[in-house]
Amino acid sequence: MRSRGNIAVIDIGKTNAKVVLVGGDDLHEIDMRTMPNVVIDGAPYPHYDVEALWAFIEAGLAQFHAAHGIAAISITAHGASGALLDQTGSLAAPILDYEHTGPDQLAAEYDARRPAFAEIGSPRLPRGLNLGAQLYWQFSTFAGLFDRTCRIVTYPQYWAFRLTGVAATEVTSLGAHTDLWNPHQARFSSMVDALGWREKFAPVRRAGDVLGKIRPEIAARTGLAAGTPVCCGIHDSNASLLPYILANDAPFSVISTGTWVIVMTVNGKQLTLDPMRDTLINVSANGNKVPSARFMGGREFERLMQGRETDYSEADIDAVLEKSAMLWPSIEPTSGPFPGRTPRWSCDPETLSDGERAVVASFYLAVMTNVCLQLTGSRGQLFVEGAMASNAAYKKMLSAVTGQDIVSATGTGTSTGAAMLVAPASRPPLQNPPDRFAEAGRDPLMAYAQGWAAGLI
Repeated sequence: MRSRGNIAVIDIGKTNAKVVLVGGDDLHEIDMRTMPNVVIDGAPYPHYDVEALWAFIEAGLAQFHAAHGIAAISITAHGASGALLDQTGSLAAPILDYEHTGPDQLAAEYDARRPAFAEIGSPRLPRGLNLGAQLYWQFSTFAGLFDRTCRIVTYPQYWAFRLTGVAATEVTSLGAHTDLWNPHQARFSSMVDALGWREKFAPVRRAGDVLGKIRPEIAARTGLAAGTPVCCGIHDSNASLLPYILANDAPFSVISTGTWVIVMTVNGKQLTLDPMRDTLINVSANGNKVPSARFMGGREFERLMQGRETDYSEADIDAVLEKSAMLWPSIEPTSGPFPGRTPRWSCDPETLSDGERAVVASFYLAVMTNVCLQLTGSRGQLFVEGAMASNAAYKKMLSAVTGQDIVSATGTGTSTGAAMLVAPASRPPLQNPPDRFAEAGRDPLMAYAQGWAAGLI
């Protein structure tokens, strides 16, 4: 559908939730509200506080409509999550936090059921990071849950359901390491049929489909027009990717940075993905396969800094290069290209200033990103969006180690991509000019990266 006004984007990230108001003509961000995405650590298992999120969403919609007007709503949300709806449309069970270890209790049973990587393009991940493992554990552990479940919807589509009453699933979420989708044949995986789950899944719709209009009671509470249309919605990493797919024909990679650093390569080198290194096939909004690799970079950065100041200076960068102060993986050893490794420093990290520590952490994320680029066959331009797009040390190291200029996205990539489901013909303020760093400064950065690669054990 075409936008004739402002677009409200509901953006549910793993760490934070946002409601963003985006201009329908040029996709610039007009306003934004944010809140932490809280996990309730209670029975029957850790789960998302969806009622707090819903209250936040309604308040944001009401505020934005009163101030600016809202013509349409789009949605993006993190992966590895889905909702089980009962016959009344309520949750049959809370939405499981994918970091809960419960699904690991049935890992051996589940592993015997899940399809091979060659079919699903999905690596076997711990905890609930494979949505199929979540469902298997929930249905096996909680008596009567399978029978109470009338519809399974993917996570962005849960919020679309609450807005419209229309249940759906969508391929970008189904294709995000769920084990539930065969990206080669664009259909549910063999496991879904073998376990008798197929009839439970809501119909598959396109990300940009209009599911319906907001419910009358929501219109009444928020002040929005009763006919306000709601898009089906999209997985957050694929929302980040969508603007670049629409704007570029040449090979490129998008590096989406938040809780996760996710590298998605379009038209890259042909190679075989290694499922043991957290590579996977994502599915884009247009249904195409996208070789991807990832690690929990944002979470690792937070753990490394432990509440310290994250600002640094050029002097801090010079000091880190002179000391060759570096860190090897993995801070979060259950994911990423180096699973199971114990982190190792080249020096005592307590001897580093806060600024130096921030530089080491930034360099660490950059060289890890380069590994992910190599694993996905990256070639062509590099686009960085999200938290690390403003981190100069990260971009300097990434530019040096790849030999490429880095293009930093402007604004919130996930929200822009979700808004483009409503207004695909609009041209967003995608990026700043390429970051071009002085050639003379590359040698010490390259020497550092080579030392890091040599130190991997």
